[in-house]
Amino acid sequence: MSKQAVGADDALIIVDVQNDFCAGGALAVPDGEAVVPLINDLAKAFSIVVLTQDWHTPGHISFASTHHRQAFETIELAYGNQVLWPDHCVMDSHGAAFHAGLSVPNAQMIVRKGFHPDVDSYSAFVEADHRTPTGLAGYLQERGVRRVFACGLATDFCVGWTALDARKAGFDVTVIEDACRAIDLDGSLDKAWADMTAAGVSRLTSNDLRLS
Repeated sequence: MSKQAVGADDALIIVDVQNDFCAGGALAVPDGEAVVPLINDLAKAFSIVVLTQDWHTPGHISFASTHHRQAFETIELAYGNQVLWPDHCVMDSHGAAFHAGLSVPNAQMIVRKGFHPDVDSYSAFVEADHRTPTGLAGYLQERGVRRVFACGLATDFCVGWTALDARKAGFDVTVIEDACRAIDLDGSLDKAWADMTAAGVSRLTSNDLRLS
C-alpha cells in the first residue's frame, strides 16, 4: 500500500503536549511523553503547524477542587456534563508549559484554550459550550487548509473533540493514532473512536505517511 503524501493544504494540529499531561504531571496521560519524538519528526513534513495549549485560570470551573469534589467525578454545569479534573495547566505555570522535549520551530500558531473561567475547552476549535469559537477554523481556512491531521494528548478528550469539531468546520480529518495517547476513563477511548468514525474522521499511523 502506498504512503500518503503531505501536501501544502494539509495542517498538523498538535494537541496539548504539556508537562501536566506527561509523566509527573498533575493529570498525566499514561505514556504521554512517548509522543514527543514522533511529533517532532511529523511536524517537519508539514508547512502548516498549529500547537494547542490548555491554559486554565486558577479555580477553573473544571477543577474538582473548585467544587470541593473528588477528581474524575462528573457534574452537570450550564453547558452540559463536566468531568472534574485535578488542578492542571494553570496559566503561566510549569505544568502548563510545553514538554521540554517538544521541538516544533516551524509551528506558526498557538491556540490557548480553557482560559474562560466558567467553561471548559477540550477542542481546539470550539469551547465546551459548543458555541464559543477559538478562531482556529477561520485561520486554517484563510491559510487554504483542506485536510487536518491531529495528534497529541489525549486521544479520547482533547484530540477527539478537536477532530470532531474540525469535521464540523468542513475539513477532512485524520488522527495519527501512534502520535496520541489516551486517558481511557470509563470506556472513553472506545467511545471517542466510535464517535470519530461515525463523523467521518480517518485514522492512520505515522508509517502510513510519506514524511520526506
